Amino acid sequence: MESLRNITDKEFQRLAAFIKDNYGIYLKPEKKTLLTGRLHNLLAAKNYRSFTEYIDDLVSDTTGEAVINLLNRITTNHTFFMREADHFYFFRDEVLPYLKERIADRDLRVWCAACSTGEEAYTLAMVIDEFFGAEAALWDTRILATDISRQALEIARKGVYSNERIAPLPASWKLAYFERYDAGNVIVKDRIKNNVIYRTFNLVERVFPFRRKFHTIFCRNVMIYFDNDTKIELVNKFDHLLEDGGYLFIGHSESLNRETTSLQYVRPAVYRKITRT
Repeated sequence: MESLRNITDKEFQRLAAFIKDNYGIYLKPEKKTLLTGRLHNLLAAKNYRSFTEYIDDLVSDTTGEAVINLLNRITTNHTFFMREADHFYFFRDEVLPYLKERIADRDLRVWCAACSTGEEAYTLAMVIDEFFGAEAALWDTRILATDISRQALEIARKGVYSNERIAPLPASWKLAYFERYDAGNVIVKDRIKNNVIYRTFNLVERVFPFRRKFHTIFCRNVMIYFDNDTKIELVNKFDHLLEDGGYLFIGHSESLNRETTSLQYVRPAVYRKITRT
């Protein structure tokens, strides 16, 4: 049907406004063709006669399933183990030694704020486990890992990855933290899997329901989807949620405007909350 092959400017503007207002994702006008292509099969499978009919149902849906299906198609859950590896080395060599000396109650609070299919969160868990070694049992090192995509979180919770996916990891980690699942796949061992708490969460929620502040927040390669105002608001929330001296890691393709945040630049894509005296 022609009405499913092309979305009108009015329909695109309505859909883009709904996505931005509710999920912070900014769809530029030049994304109209891409959006049409990604949604065409969905609309055809559901027997919609037009994008207007689909958007009407999307806006009125109370189950959340329609929105999840939409978000899974317009966002890219592209991630892999040790992505932007220098972040993990800096976290291991600089951040963790600092936090180990500073945290009196041995409650290390790390938030992986857009964990996708789990590779980033599990990489952090392995870095932390290796750093603390035998002392890990004396610490609470559980990582909070959140994402808006339930589909991605299901993969993360299972912890099953192909042999090719874990190829970037050190050989010692492959032996220590994974076990054979089948001929072509491995599964994360329970002692690492149980150290990551997965939750569905929308980063543009007005209120963040966290009772305690975090020592480190990873939110990498997510803000590229947001417009400037949404990005500023989110970074300010991160600032509020960080302990003094805490770190924020963002993607290397991202940067913060130093005029709109009090977070201090440390190195590319790493910022720190200035310690208040």
